[in-house]
Amino acid sequence: MRKLLLLLLLFPFHSKAQDTLKAYQNYDFRAGDKIIYEDNFAADKVGEFPAHWDLMGGQGVVNMVGGIPCFLLIEGNYVKVKPYMKTDKYLTDSFSVEFDTYPTQNAYGIMIFMNGSNHTNMNVQLKPASIVWNYSNTKTLFGNFPAEILKTKYINSWHHIALAYIDDQLKIYVDQYRILTIPHCGLKPQNLEVAGIGSKQNPIIFKDFKIAGGAGMNMLDKLLTDGRFVTHGIRFDVNSARIKPESMGVINDIVTYLQAHPDLKVEIDGHTDSDGSDESNLILSQQRADAVKAVMINGGINALRLTTKGFGESKPINDNKTPEGKANNRRVELVKT
Repeated sequence: MRKLLLLLLLFPFHSKAQDTLKAYQNYDFRAGDKIIYEDNFAADKVGEFPAHWDLMGGQGVVNMVGGIPCFLLIEGNYVKVKPYMKTDKYLTDSFSVEFDTYPTQNAYGIMIFMNGSNHTNMNVQLKPASIVWNYSNTKTLFGNFPAEILKTKYINSWHHIALAYIDDQLKIYVDQYRILTIPHCGLKPQNLEVAGIGSKQNPIIFKDFKIAGGAGMNMLDKLLTDGRFVTHGIRFDVNSARIKPESMGVINDIVTYLQAHPDLKVEIDGHTDSDGSDESNLILSQQRADAVKAVMINGGINALRLTTKGFGESKPINDNKTPEGKANNRRVELVKT
């Protein structure tokens, strides 16, 4: 009963939020541990091309979809855009890519091109019922959506897309489902592009685009060796302590690790970027730490092993001048006590 009351306090829309988190209980995607690139388009003017992207062909524009700033690819066959980076070789040996997309009935499926050396590339395309992976037009693999997200549920709704590249293997996820695994890609990507057939009537829509290095690196042993574990894989809604469901992969790892080390006690620390006031950030960081604790208790960890503390923006690990710096400062840390 105590667990239930705590969850009700942390998640006002208890039933829907908890059902969503529960659906991600078996989610095995792991985001990278350091943010390479992030853009949520909040700083861009509606009707303009986003400042942190470059245009390779066609046309794109920032617009509001359901009150949320998004990037719309509106013209071109293919329209191609890419993150605006200082170097063309920014993808690490292991990396993750995440974004949300809103497919409409007649829109072309969003494509992610991952480019290697010597003009080689592989691309991933989302279709209404499947994912298609192609390597330099010489090899193609397909993965079908499960019944739960077939066309009637996939179209006209938001979906979280995640890609994890580790040691030449690529895993591709839609929401909580792993749709396709390519065991040997045969390509070491250096950079990426977002593409498709743009249309003003049926644009390609995406938001909250993130690239992180070190995908799948299990750093939890740092709790024992260094006494501290830092993760950017636990994420929250903007200005909220509501945990995003894709965070469950990391939280499940932490719960399993603590179960394997029953004498280990930890403090869960919340950290924010510098947006907002010092006071509001301090409160928010405490609420987020408490939310993580609640989910871990619900996962079977004794509450007596867990304490929480919010630090707000007081302990940055990067500057707050860039989206990537802010993203790295927004984090959860576990500290051995």
